[in-house]
Amino acid sequence: MGPGDETVRTIGELLADECTLTILRETITEPMAADELSDVCEVSPQTVYRRLEALVEHDLVEKDLQLDADGHHYNVYTATLDRIVVDLTTDGFELRVSRRNRMADRFTTFVDEVRDR
Repeated sequence: MGPGDETVRTIGELLADECTLTILRETITEPMAADELSDVCEVSPQTVYRRLEALVEHDLVEKDLQLDADGHHYNVYTATLDRIVVDLTTDGFELRVSRRNRMADRFTTFVDEVRDR
């Protein structure tokens, strides 16, 4: 087994799961809380939290803290995955993951570039 094979296997297993795919599809345009995702995926909150934990661990989903009108806080999740490419080489598999930049990150990069000119 090559050095990237285990990562390829792990991410492949994540993407083979219907709940995980639904989470990624639903959070690509708008952040969602785990309870909302549980309803959309039609699975228990525990199942959603396990999938979210794995997605966050592999930087495929980002977690942000939100405050509601009552002052309570909760986490929302946004997909960061843009593309995954798996190449077969003589050493095994190479995995290239490209991620979406958040709007705030794009703005910060823009400001930094303008300032450096």
